[in-house]
Amino acid sequence: MNSLPPLMTYGLILSILVISSIGFSKSNIIQDYSHFPYLEKRNRQFYRWLSCGFLHANWLHLGLNLFVLYQFGSTIEHVYKAQFGFYVGGFLFILIYFIILIAGCIPTYFHHLNNTRYSSIGASGAISGILFIYVLYYPFQLLYLFGMVPIPAILFASLYLIYSWWASKNPNDHIDHYAHFYGSIIGLFLGLLVKYIL
Repeated sequence: MNSLPPLMTYGLILSILVISSIGFSKSNIIQDYSHFPYLEKRNRQFYRWLSCGFLHANWLHLGLNLFVLYQFGSTIEHVYKAQFGFYVGGFLFILIYFIILIAGCIPTYFHHLNNTRYSSIGASGAISGILFIYVLYYPFQLLYLFGMVPIPAILFASLYLIYSWWASKNPNDHIDHYAHFYGSIIGLFLGLLVKYIL
């Protein structure tokens, strides 16, 4: 099963890469499709909860997210295909990814509902959820903090969760730490559901 390519992960990476690249050269795309709670409330533009995950601020932001998505997404896609079959497993992976992406925007929506200046973009919330699903299956796999310090995945995820909660208290850095935190929690919940109930 692992010899088969993770097509859903590749599809996500390709679509995010293409759409983000277009967004770099056309600022109106960022304005029209970013996660902007005030406009979502005023104009009922809830499609932004989905579209924001295909846009990024710059090449570094995009590259880091796509690298992490490949690292963890491809593994979880293989796990689900091994557990549920090629088609069902692939569909389940992509479904969970988009549930995390959309649901992870909701806490930020309520927190910045009346903020006319706050907006955010990026797939980090959904990818955070995929990371936590990975931890359920490989809790003691070594991950590298800052690319240098090896620590178990479960400790890495715990530190990431604590940092995201702490960083969410700074509303001025324009990074959606709420999406990181709640995306992680939602991913953990869905991962537990799939692993132990389905």
